[in-house]
Amino acid sequence: MNVRQKPGAAARVNDDIAPETRLDLYRRQVEIRDFEKRAYDLFLQNLVKGTSHLSLGQEAIAAGFAVAMKEGDKSFCTYRGHAHTLARGVDMEAVLGELMQRDNGLMRGKGGSMHLTSVDHGVMGSYAIIGAHLPIACGAAWRAQYLGHDDVSVCFFGDGTTNIGAFHEALNFAAVWKLPVVFCCENNLYMEYTPIGEVTAVENPAADRASAYGLESILVDGNDADAVYRAAEAAFARARAGEGPSLIECKTYRHSGHSRADPGKYRPEGELEKWLERDPVKVYRARLSEFGFSEKEIAAIERESKAKVDAATEACKAAPPPPDEILATDVYADGGWAWRN
Repeated sequence: MNVRQKPGAAARVNDDIAPETRLDLYRRQVEIRDFEKRAYDLFLQNLVKGTSHLSLGQEAIAAGFAVAMKEGDKSFCTYRGHAHTLARGVDMEAVLGELMQRDNGLMRGKGGSMHLTSVDHGVMGSYAIIGAHLPIACGAAWRAQYLGHDDVSVCFFGDGTTNIGAFHEALNFAAVWKLPVVFCCENNLYMEYTPIGEVTAVENPAADRASAYGLESILVDGNDADAVYRAAEAAFARARAGEGPSLIECKTYRHSGHSRADPGKYRPEGELEKWLERDPVKVYRARLSEFGFSEKEIAAIERESKAKVDAATEACKAAPPPPDEILATDVYADGGWAWRN
């Protein structure tokens, strides 16, 4: 049995998840939460330039998928990509340095918050154009299928993307060719400022459309890391077995506005407070206690996370800005602009 139960305790629904996996799920959620809270604080100090889009309240999705993924699997993210980048194991200092436009950043400060990429970790880019990355994820999956590789491509997108043409094109293409790709809709109920329900003909914008492409309708509690992890594991197994794509809709809620510039005042009174009761980090902390993990174990994860964030913050504050000579590098495929002249 994988749970630390008291002698004679009845088996529970979550007994299938190993203790070390649960600790990993919690660690990743806590680190994402602490990192993004720090990023927000640094923004208020004018140390993070431009805008950025936080995943506060959505951490269970990034953690659940990342723990289920294998080395070599590919992640395709939206502009709300901090969580997925960190969850795949990218160093905090590299991500924070990128947000702060420092030379120790993931792309030496040239990509910023919305374009995080780390091929070494399987993070194949964060895309600011709505829906643009779904066909690209199909391309990566087609490559794996053609070469006989067993990696799976995972494409994360928001609920608003389900009303974009690329969503339907990518799903149809993936289904026809039985590609090893998993589409994950992070439905936080709002497409920027507009409630998704006001502009969509079905209640569940992703899950209710799956049948149109011969896919199973999969609707998951996106605030429960265990539920996300199980759904992701099943989808990856299906993809690796040559059974084609999956479409998973994770219902969740962002605690902050769409971006730093959005106070979120369009939300009905009491809605945020209701969702805060189901904060994924708090929910999972309670679950660890329920399943016999000690307060000492849980507190150690939280203490180590804060120490990592503090260390990354100090390193990035001390790091220099990128040098002028890299301004024109990596702009074109040959690494420069000189060929045009």
